[in-house]
Amino acid sequence: MVWDRDQGTLTGRPGAQRIAVTSGGTIPDRGMFGVYAAGEKVGARVGELDEEMVYESRVNDVFTLGTTSWRIVEITHDRVNVVPAFGQPGKVPFWHGDGIGRPAELGEALGRFSREVAASAPEKAQARLVESGLDENAVDNLLGYLAEQREATGTLPTDRTLTVERSRDEVGDWRVILHSPYGMQVHAPWALAVNARIRERLGVEGSAVASDDGIIARIPDAEAEPPGAELFVFEPDEIDQLVTDEVGGSALFASRFRECAARALLMPRLNPGRRSPLWRQRQRAAQLLEVARRHPTFPIILETLREVLQDVYDLPALAKLCRGIGERRIRLVEVSTSQPSPYARDLLFGYVGAFMYEGDSPLAERRAAALSVDPALLSELLGKVEMRELLDPEIIAQFEREVQRLDAERHVRGVEGVADLLRMLGPLDAAEVAARLEAEPASAAPTPAAASTHLDALVAAHRAIPVTIGGMPRVAAIEDAGRLRDALGTALPVGIPTAFLEPVADPLGDLVARFARTHGPFRADAAAERLGVGVAVARLTLQRLEAAGRVTSGFFLPEASAGSGPDDAEWCDAEALRRLRMRSLAAIRGSVEPVAPQAYARFLPVSAAPRPAAGGHRRRRGRGRAARRRADPRQRVGVARPRLAGAGLLARHARRAHRERRSGVVRARRAARPGRLGRPAPRRCGAGDAGRAGGRDRARIARGAAAECPRRGRRVLRGSACGRWRMPRTSSL
Repeated sequence: MVWDRDQGTLTGRPGAQRIAVTSGGTIPDRGMFGVYAAGEKVGARVGELDEEMVYESRVNDVFTLGTTSWRIVEITHDRVNVVPAFGQPGKVPFWHGDGIGRPAELGEALGRFSREVAASAPEKAQARLVESGLDENAVDNLLGYLAEQREATGTLPTDRTLTVERSRDEVGDWRVILHSPYGMQVHAPWALAVNARIRERLGVEGSAVASDDGIIARIPDAEAEPPGAELFVFEPDEIDQLVTDEVGGSALFASRFRECAARALLMPRLNPGRRSPLWRQRQRAAQLLEVARRHPTFPIILETLREVLQDVYDLPALAKLCRGIGERRIRLVEVSTSQPSPYARDLLFGYVGAFMYEGDSPLAERRAAALSVDPALLSELLGKVEMRELLDPEIIAQFEREVQRLDAERHVRGVEGVADLLRMLGPLDAAEVAARLEAEPASAAPTPAAASTHLDALVAAHRAIPVTIGGMPRVAAIEDAGRLRDALGTALPVGIPTAFLEPVADPLGDLVARFARTHGPFRADAAAERLGVGVAVARLTLQRLEAAGRVTSGFFLPEASAGSGPDDAEWCDAEALRRLRMRSLAAIRGSVEPVAPQAYARFLPVSAAPRPAAGGHRRRRGRGRAARRRADPRQRVGVARPRLAGAGLLARHARRAHRERRSGVVRARRAARPGRLGRPAPRRCGAGDAGRAGGRDRARIARGAAAECPRRGRRVLRGSACGRWRMPRTSSL
């Protein structure tokens, strides 16, 4: 939308109506697939299935929905068509949903009920439970459950007493469990504060998980005594701010941010006719959240905080509970157990499920699990390689043309396109806009006059302002007015609305970060010249951005266009460097392509093996051909074959090529053998040679004829020594 503050009007940008119609909606997308009965003109709606359930299902699978079994006949992009499957057992579907949690008032009433029942005599307690509508079995089970819990911990969690239970888990770590009836809306923000305290005192993540009946925190085993009841004691005045600071890293905040961003049209659909998978929306929302965290006043972040702190959490009830603990009106009883109590076993079941099935988790939390390696140590172990040796200069040049909108496919069109250029690239003049502008007639080239017309239209609509930066007249987006004034001291025209003149936290850092985002690797003097500041000021700002992880320094450009001194280091945006590395890697992989088998065969040399010396290996009775080959090193491919020219080959590849070359020899033997069809052809005898034919023997085999051996009475080839060729077994062919 375009807001004209002078006229008080809102105007939709091109494509805004389509996005609002196809991507809007106040009901959040929970990834549900509709289930419809197939075989009718208009299928009757049967129910809904979760996206993960549909992903794990296949056609002809049978599942139970309601009281009927259904067979899947088709799965489309937004629905599942089924037919009845009466009498067939089916799997039970599952759904993921957010429970609203037990309100604090209901939790207080449950705690009071437990206290009164536990304090009453058995006959009186049974009579009260019977009056409440429970039968005899339910009364016995409830009283037995309360008795087992009181026997295990010595007390029951009520509205006036909370129990803190400590025990060891399966791997030896400590489990600290708070038993409380006050419900999820109170326990969820309480667990965030407990996580912050564990991280502050012990330096580890406590992984505290809340439910309607309490909180479970994990403490790694250490020599010191694990924390007890003091872990859950907070001042009422600090709990609100502590929860507000910690809620941004919770899974609930990530899921609510995704829903708020979808309602605000920040994640529009690419195709209106197809639904967006929920896991894709989670990925996109996580990336958007990483960018939005840099701007605390981002409206979607504020709306998400309001929704979580007011609609989901009950902070006033938590503050009241903390005040009651501080005033000793609510007691905390600490107990250590060898086995989990009955209440704890129920909590542990949900604790395992919380980590077994993770949903919307922030991207930063996933990255926090990665190990951090000292760069100096890594360079010492692997050897330091400059990035200029890895990045392709052509890839760098093409990337810079794309981010600067100089590539023909990235040109903009019309007044709205020029407005986008000013926001993305910063202040520009008419010639720079013309180089990035698509001509209205396709045959004509854009001119500075056409660019000036669009810039004048933006200035007249109060969407851009004329400025002078470094002595050069340019036009800047009106959103940059406050940054240009505070960072560069630029004189602004009169009549700018106050909303665009509010100071920002780091105006110069924002301008330098945008310059880095819209360029490839650059030097500090290039940024200083563009922004009209000193080189030292630009270098200090880049160093500050590098400490925040937004830019990276090094040597990226070719040596012909860059220096190598400490003051000549180049800078590059972190995301831009990642994209450059991926593109360079793709280019390297594309240059190494497999060749055709015929070209590879021409590369291999075809040469005969050297003839072995006379009186070589003699055949031993009972040893097969494979055993003889292993016994005689001259039979091995790497020894008997000549060295191949070129790259080294695996042994199995060389043996395969050798067998292909010998296939002609085998065909020649079969063609030259006499007698009836199927009679085995003669081959070299193992008595006088190693069992391999050389080049001259191949020719003899090709043109030779069989004859009787005068010594052994076997058929041998004419022209060969007696005993060198014999009739092999048929199976050897």
